Amino acid sequence: MFVLQSDLRSALQIAGIFCYLNPIHSDQRIPSRLSAPSIGAFSPSKTTALLRLRAFNGSANEPMVFKSNDKPSICTADELHYVSVPSSAWRLAVWRYIPPPQAPTRNHPLLLLSGVGTNATGYDLSPESSFARYMSKQGFDTWILEVRGAGLSTRADSSDIKELGIAISEQLSAVEERVETTNDESPEVSKLTETFTGLAERLSGHLSEGLSEERQNSAIASQMRYLRERLVKIIEESQRSLPQFFNLQGRLSTTLEDFQKQLDLIVKYDWDFDHYLEEDLPTVMEYIRAQSKPKDGKLLAIGHSMGGILLYAMLSRCGFAGRNSGLASVVTLASSLDYTSSNSSLKLLLPLADPAQALNVPAVPLGLLLAAIYPLASRPPYVLSWLSPQISAQDMMHPELFEKLVLNNFGTIPAKLLLQLRTAFREGGLCDRSGTFFYKEHLPKSNVPVFALAGDRDLICPPQAVYETVKIIPEHLVTYKLLGEPGGPHYAHYDLVGGRLAEDQVFPCIIEFLTCHDMSLTV
Repeated sequence: MFVLQSDLRSALQIAGIFCYLNPIHSDQRIPSRLSAPSIGAFSPSKTTALLRLRAFNGSANEPMVFKSNDKPSICTADELHYVSVPSSAWRLAVWRYIPPPQAPTRNHPLLLLSGVGTNATGYDLSPESSFARYMSKQGFDTWILEVRGAGLSTRADSSDIKELGIAISEQLSAVEERVETTNDESPEVSKLTETFTGLAERLSGHLSEGLSEERQNSAIASQMRYLRERLVKIIEESQRSLPQFFNLQGRLSTTLEDFQKQLDLIVKYDWDFDHYLEEDLPTVMEYIRAQSKPKDGKLLAIGHSMGGILLYAMLSRCGFAGRNSGLASVVTLASSLDYTSSNSSLKLLLPLADPAQALNVPAVPLGLLLAAIYPLASRPPYVLSWLSPQISAQDMMHPELFEKLVLNNFGTIPAKLLLQLRTAFREGGLCDRSGTFFYKEHLPKSNVPVFALAGDRDLICPPQAVYETVKIIPEHLVTYKLLGEPGGPHYAHYDLVGGRLAEDQVFPCIIEFLTCHDMSLTV
């Protein structure tokens, strides 16, 4: 297990290196954000089509709304809105779920925020398992924000949104089909070696052309050779010991080829956590206020994982500045500003050892890697069985929904974002990009009610981490709930949102909390 985890981390680092060594030039007309399809490679025909897509029509600051059949099929909301971020080329995708006529009347709209490197899919896995649709049926005008780089969000100078969304939907379908299909005849180990050799030669060329002699002799090239040799050895051993093992080498080879195909499609990943906090979140909150028109101008908000961290950080910023946050109440699901007291597995998943390494690893294509290794975690002989409990506890998520979550919900993560989030594992907890403002320090100054939920089997954000943040909030403003029982059921990281018992055990207590604070209309 530890060997494979090490190999995965090396693969993440190599993938980032590829992105760095293949910069996008200003004269290349490409779709600038392909987070959703990053879990699978584009075929040449689809790549060509995307390169030729039309530019946006109209003003770059003009909101766009798609309804019913106008939306790309991947968007299962009632409406898909695009909101421009001021002083930025980004248009953020916001999924809207409109309450049915028979639903209770509510005073505030509800904003949902997802975790790091994820999109809106996790909140709406299926009609039978949809956190967003459940909230909408309870009367809340429900919105899911896909921050920059996530899901259907895109740059305003990229291709036509609707056509890009259709291409993303087609790509996701292709990935699902590929995961379900295995070949009878396994390719030769030399195929994988050939793939790595080609990539190594390409790397060497870039090093010779654009980097100093000192950097040519850096650890990058040796890391490439090491990973190639390590993976080939693993494949040879698995073929000898597990003859029934299905096309492992073929899948790894395909993954590397996917990396190659996407080198010229990945844009510069130059944003961090504070971009979400200072630009994306306020912009979309203002847009939702304008659309829903709450009488007191406030929203209700729920954040899962990093989404909850964003909400904590906003409350901290506003408390420090003494200004209104615009939030009536907040619900956090498996979120914390400080992980130092917990044994979070997130420490193993952050592939960047130090800030200097970020210069060579600008982005981590998490979605692509998860799609490639998913069969190793979900099918015999379960070589990567450690992956599944990171997401869901045993028997807590339907296998088809679990597969959809893994294949469709994850994208590419900028190294700058990971580096800032990494400060949550240091003394003082998460801080801003300057390293001078500690969000945990100023959170007690907020006056917004908080409901914090934790899962008893959450390996990514353990209950200890959740409580580390909860305990600093004034008692009269915070409610803490731990989901899970000693004899079961148990809740892992995504079970709070998409687990089979969430609708019976999690959602009702959230509705109770939101309803209580939705009654208030104080400004």
